[in-house]
Amino acid sequence: MQSLARAAAAFAACLALAATARAQDLVPPDVLVKNVTLEVVDIVKKDKDIQAGDRRKVIDLIQTKVLPHFNFEAMTASAVGRHWAKATPEQRARLVEEFRTLLVRTYASSIAAYRDQKFDFRPLRAKPTDTDVTVTVRILQSGAEPIQLEYDMEKRPGGWKVWDVRIAGISLVANYRTEFDNAVRNGGIDGLIKALQAKNTAIERGPTTAERKS
Repeated sequence: MQSLARAAAAFAACLALAATARAQDLVPPDVLVKNVTLEVVDIVKKDKDIQAGDRRKVIDLIQTKVLPHFNFEAMTASAVGRHWAKATPEQRARLVEEFRTLLVRTYASSIAAYRDQKFDFRPLRAKPTDTDVTVTVRILQSGAEPIQLEYDMEKRPGGWKVWDVRIAGISLVANYRTEFDNAVRNGGIDGLIKALQAKNTAIERGPTTAERKS
């Protein structure tokens, strides 16, 4: 489970896509992931504030580099599953916003740990005409098995967008589906929104004194 959590945290760092939308149209998705992964790792290595745990600086890094390149509506719809069709446009917008915030805040504290990681960028198995591809990256660990990350990407008008991440074969989106389904069954769509808001508030406040001592 620790390896899974660490790998999940990597997705924010590994996919900080800094290229412009125009450049994305020209650069293959695997090359894009590789170039920006190495760039972000280099930023983390050199930024003492990030290494020291400056949460606001990390969140700013994610928001400016990562978020424009994820299809959060598709990710949220997939995580909510069959209940998505029941949601109003306003509820959908709130779900997308809360899910985006959840992912950013969950993984922001872990980015600094990846300044010393090594990556094995696997060849892309796709045709030039494909608009849906999977980019595979392995995180190499000393004395342990590599952790495989798979990024499902779709070519959109604005460039390549990530719509799911699989860590050691486990879908990030599907991992939330049971939790979201239970929240909807207990309190409807608004119940899920409130649950996400509560989770985001708890993450923002950080661990209690008792939790830090445990």
